[in-house]
Amino acid sequence: MADADMSDPVKIEDAKPFDAVGVVGAGAWGTALAGLVAAKGVATRLWAREAEVAKAISSKGENTVFLPGVRLDRRLQATNDLAEMGDMEAILLVAPAQHLRATLSELIHLIARETPIAICAKGIETTTGLLMTEVLAEVWPEAPAAVLSGPSFARDVASGLPTAVTLACADEALGARWMTSIGGAHFRPYLSDDLTGAALGGAMKNVLAIAAGVVVGRGLGDSARAALIARGFGEFRRLGLAIGARSETMVGLSGLGDLILTASSEQSRNMSLGIALGNGERLSTILNSRNSVAEGVATAPAIVSLAQKTGVETPICAAVAELLAGEKSVDALIEELLARPFTSESK
Repeated sequence: MADADMSDPVKIEDAKPFDAVGVVGAGAWGTALAGLVAAKGVATRLWAREAEVAKAISSKGENTVFLPGVRLDRRLQATNDLAEMGDMEAILLVAPAQHLRATLSELIHLIARETPIAICAKGIETTTGLLMTEVLAEVWPEAPAAVLSGPSFARDVASGLPTAVTLACADEALGARWMTSIGGAHFRPYLSDDLTGAALGGAMKNVLAIAAGVVVGRGLGDSARAALIARGFGEFRRLGLAIGARSETMVGLSGLGDLILTASSEQSRNMSLGIALGNGERLSTILNSRNSVAEGVATAPAIVSLAQKTGVETPICAAVAELLAGEKSVDALIEELLARPFTSESK
């Protein structure tokens, strides 16, 4: 992935790691990240909203609810008290996208206003249509922002499998500190300063992964799924350019890379949800059977709204939004997409 043009680059290997990192959100991804940072010897505290999750991590060294079977570094501290984030030097914010604003509103009264915050949630706020970076800027403008996004399954990261992601931060020196705090032999962050591109890529790939899952669930074949991923990436690229994202970010880890992973594996919560929809299951039944969040469900209508505001066509995302809203059946939407006029590949 191409890095931003920086006239006097910081030597990343010389950057000082944070002394203490708080991880807010103890789902599978938050737990994996917390374990990663703790294993580097950085004082790490993980906040769980659920008391039983914090207790299990503290007593068993395992998140038995959201990441069972993975042993965590014993130096990792877990808490159910958000106030214990107060003495952390930096925060990895891993709350679900639709709860990010509320979590920030709680957190802002507990820690210093200039505390660096790296957003790890992938979505768009449905009530406002704002990217996660824009929510942070609105609620907490003093916080130096970063975005951590890319092709990364929590279990892979927690198990020490090789993973590469984008770390987007406007301040290169701060980005270097984040990289030395979380990066390692098996977890490779690549630095960018395009927060918009990184935030949009993480959000939009979830919607497209639902569509890819529907294709698989309906038995339409690998050729159809490949075509959908490519055409879906075209929608992402058009929308990204319209809101100021850069092309090199969109073809990098947090864009194309994350889309390929999420739309190709049943480990993806969004793709597996799409498969179930393609198999004829009801959305409410699928959601009620899970304890994890498929961010694409809430993000789909927000993407469509953003696309309408910017005058960008996103037919695949629009079809997903209609399907999730119960407005049209899988077969009707497939028929509509296949009946679209022939056109140039650039459109």
